[in-house]
Amino acid sequence: MRLAILFIYMFLSSTCYAQTYEELINKSYDYLEKDDLVASEESLRAAMRLEPGNPHNYALLSNLGTIQRRQGKREEALFSYSTALSRRPQDITLLANRASLYAEMGETDKAIADYNILLLSEPEEQNALYNRGILFLQKKDFIAAESDFDKILEVNDKTVYGRLGHAIMEKMRGNYNESERIYNYLINEMPKDWQMYEGRAELYFMMGKNARAKADINKVIIESGPKASLYVLRGKINLAQYEKEAALKDFHKAQELGYDPAIIDELLRMSK
Repeated sequence: MRLAILFIYMFLSSTCYAQTYEELINKSYDYLEKDDLVASEESLRAAMRLEPGNPHNYALLSNLGTIQRRQGKREEALFSYSTALSRRPQDITLLANRASLYAEMGETDKAIADYNILLLSEPEEQNALYNRGILFLQKKDFIAAESDFDKILEVNDKTVYGRLGHAIMEKMRGNYNESERIYNYLINEMPKDWQMYEGRAELYFMMGKNARAKADINKVIIESGPKASLYVLRGKINLAQYEKEAALKDFHKAQELGYDPAIIDELLRMSK
């Protein structure tokens, strides 16, 4: 009996180890489709352990980083992207992935550095130009941001990114009327693009046009679905209007949807 059990164990083990590099990668994709991120991650690791010198491992490291990022493992994701980039330092996708992760982690200068390298190779890459422009806005470097947004419009005058960048920039500069004009144009052109309504709602709040701000927020919530940032914005508007009960309700809803706990705690204290 013990011999039979041992034989079965050895057979199963050999079957597992007999999986090829390609089979392990396909398994990772299968797990990913099932939203089993842990198993997908382990399958990629197993493939790279099986063939550590495979030249395609840079792509697996990129996928691994994205899977880790989705699990909230930012430091591990950063290590995976950086390891992949050590093998392919000019890879556009890898640079974009790491830049966006750096931005997510608040490492603005490092994110800009990656976009700089990317744009040296692909100077007309619109997503990179837009993302770098937004990062320049965070640093209050309006001249550099404007240059990126203008470049986008030079490359493609029909794209939304350039005009949206200008709308955000004018809002930050305090040129509210110009920002509103651009948002109105974009919404007229793309009436189902919900990020435009959220951006305009924030602008209306800054302008003191609270009824219009709430109208935009409510439209997005009804037609697109709940989003934590919308409830935070509406809660701030309610708080400004001394509607503390409504503000608390919105902040609690944002909390349920996973908004930054530290910010929510501060907003809840302000609402009491």
